[in-house]
Amino acid sequence: MKCPFCGNQNRDRVLETRTMNEGVSIKRRRECEACGRRFTTMEEIEELQLWVVKTDNSRESFDRKKIIKGMRLACAGRDIKPDTLDEIAQEIERQLYNRLEKEVTTREIGEMVMDRLKSLDHVAYVRFASVYRQFEDATQFREIVNMLRRRDGASKKN
Repeated sequence: MKCPFCGNQNRDRVLETRTMNEGVSIKRRRECEACGRRFTTMEEIEELQLWVVKTDNSRESFDRKKIIKGMRLACAGRDIKPDTLDEIAQEIERQLYNRLEKEVTTREIGEMVMDRLKSLDHVAYVRFASVYRQFEDATQFREIVNMLRRRDGASKKN
C-alpha cells in the first residue's frame, strides 16, 4: 500500500481491521513504517458490471427491478406473492452473474423469466410471453396454450 503522505510503498503495518456493511467491506487502520503517519484504507469486493444488449444493439446496465416489474405486470390479479417474484429475480440475477460474462441479451433474460413463470403460473406465463414475443394474432396465443396443455397432459400421465 502506498503511503498517502510520503509515497513510500509496501512499508506499512495494519493496526486495526474492522468489517463493515455486513462483511462486504473491510476498513483497515495502517501506519507507515517510513514516516510514522497513520491512514485508513477500505477494501470492497469488486463486482462484475453486467450489461444488457437490447434488440437495437444498444446497451444498458443490468437492473433486476425491470425483471420484477415485467413479472408483476404479467402476474397482476393472480395469487402470487411479491416475495416469490423477488426470489425469482434474485435467482435469475445470480445465474447471470455466475456466468462471468459481461453481456447478456434481453432475449436470454426474457427466456429465463418465461421458464420460471411457466412453472409458476400458466396465465402469467402467457401474458408475459405475449408481450415479450410480441404476439400479433390469436393463433399465437392458441399455440402457446396448446403447448401448455400438452405439457400438463404428459406430466399427469407420469
